[in-house]
Amino acid sequence: MTIYFVQAFIYLVAAVITVPLAKKLGLGSVLGYLIAGVIIGPVTGLVGQETVTIQHFAEFGVVMMLFLVGLELEPKMLWQMRNRLLGLGGLQVILTAALIFAVALAFGQVWTVALAIGLIFSLSSTAIVLQTFNEKGLTKTEGGQNAFSVLLMQDIAVIPMLAFIPMLALPELAAAAQATKEAADHHEELSLVAGLPTWAYALAILGSIGGVIAAGHFLSRPLFHYVASSGLREIFVATALVLVVGIAALMSLVGLSPALGTFLAGVVLANSEFRHELESNIEPFKGLLLGLFFITVGAGIDFQILTSNLVIILAITAGVMLSKAGILWLLASIFKIRNSSRWLFSMSLAQAGEFGFVLLSFGIQNHVVPSETASMLQLVVALSMFLTPLLFILFDKVILPKYEAVSNNQEYDTIEEQGTVIVAGIGRFGQIVTRLLTANGVKPVVLDHEAGQVENLRLINIQAYFGDATRPELLHTAGIEEAKALVVAIDNRESAIELVHYVKHTYPTVRILARAFDKGHSYELSLAGADYVINETYHSALEMGGQLMTDLGFHPFAVEQKKAAFINAETNASQTLFEKWQSGTEGERFDQDYRKIFMQLEETILQMMQQDRADKHHSDERGWTPPPKGYQNKFEEGE
Repeated sequence: MTIYFVQAFIYLVAAVITVPLAKKLGLGSVLGYLIAGVIIGPVTGLVGQETVTIQHFAEFGVVMMLFLVGLELEPKMLWQMRNRLLGLGGLQVILTAALIFAVALAFGQVWTVALAIGLIFSLSSTAIVLQTFNEKGLTKTEGGQNAFSVLLMQDIAVIPMLAFIPMLALPELAAAAQATKEAADHHEELSLVAGLPTWAYALAILGSIGGVIAAGHFLSRPLFHYVASSGLREIFVATALVLVVGIAALMSLVGLSPALGTFLAGVVLANSEFRHELESNIEPFKGLLLGLFFITVGAGIDFQILTSNLVIILAITAGVMLSKAGILWLLASIFKIRNSSRWLFSMSLAQAGEFGFVLLSFGIQNHVVPSETASMLQLVVALSMFLTPLLFILFDKVILPKYEAVSNNQEYDTIEEQGTVIVAGIGRFGQIVTRLLTANGVKPVVLDHEAGQVENLRLINIQAYFGDATRPELLHTAGIEEAKALVVAIDNRESAIELVHYVKHTYPTVRILARAFDKGHSYELSLAGADYVINETYHSALEMGGQLMTDLGFHPFAVEQKKAAFINAETNASQTLFEKWQSGTEGERFDQDYRKIFMQLEETILQMMQQDRADKHHSDERGWTPPPKGYQNKFEEGE
């Protein structure tokens, strides 16, 4: 018993020390686990042969991962992503597997082994890529979104791969394994289909899959409601584990992959109201078991094989990564992924992935890949994952700056029209203003210094120009002298303040409406001369608060009155708050006196909220009444 405690302590200490350090260095948690395994295994020898046994146990983390992947795959979402999933993702898997299959055949591998190798290397590292995207803020980029589609398709493709790979078993490997098994006098594994004829075996498989789908659809909800009524979180956790373990056991008993059953169950439960509770309960177990799995992979790396075959392993690693990057670049060109996004897409997915370790182990167990070959390929997978952070550094430091320089040197568009309104910045805020004006017959002149934003607006038939609105000559070309209003919605705080200051002093008759990021920024814009400043989150938060009050039972008209009273109180106090902020020095503008005034504002708002207005309408509410007859005609005539 003591030896198990010691081994558990070694594995946990290695993870606790190495993984946080790896994340701080930008290497990612998966590489952290692999490094931890290398340190406690080949380097120090703290763990030994027991890693193989632990690895079989830790592979259950992969089963849990696929259950969680299934939970995320709502049929509606999959349908919306069908073009990228089947087109971009499907072609990537097929073309990569075909190319590596052909190369492996050319180097003398048996066709079954070559095909298995092609399938294994067609997958990329979901864990490393998505985590790096999140850390570097690349998730919402064009390259990041397309990479996510490919990774999702790869995760789905693992399921048929797990079902298909056992069909590639080599007879000589199976015979040798059977002889070894008989010599060791191992007991037979439990099976419900042993000895059944082919037709009965097929029925058993179909019945098991159909049973999982039916039970997930019809029985899961009553079960979860029953368990939830107990109010005991630990019982819900136990129920989630029972679900995953039970389905995995059923699939094993009928000779199928446990991952296949749990994946199907996840998809069936994707629309369940208990989905998020299941995710939160399974996630810690999945993360810990997957981490343990990666540690055992690192601990199982044979440095003797690496040193004796160093040139071959390095050559295979380089060949795999270059082949995948080339195919990804080709697909990016076909699907019109542009500029630096094409490089990001190609480089981020060029490595082999964590499922490569799973499929290699699966291939050994099912007598598809010889253990000697699998040992070398595991090193290739590990090395490609180790090199991935270097590719991201190369993208950040070398490739991306070049494209940014080209963008900065790109000539600004020639502005061919002038308007009564100029909109500077067409991000998420400026777009809404522009669309509202355009829909009501006001054609603004729209400027933005990001060519991608301009192109996106042109795709929906709204004219926009590539140019820096802070440059006086472009404002002049856009007709700032004759404009009635300027909307400042650019994303740079300091540039927005400078633009407001310049326009107000140079063209004092132009009304300036500016978007602020927060209260401090709104004060700075007001100080620079903006006529109207709005915090970008103010009205959306106010609307959500009003909707919440309605949901809680407040009458809708009373809610509108209280929202109007809230705005009125803030408006009345804003000048006092601004004057107090303006009188303070840098770093002391939100001092005790300011906070005191702000607290007085909160007290005023509280008092106004408690007033029963009944039918006493405020003069501000006259804005809710329709405009007088002929008002629209007068507006269009400019009166």
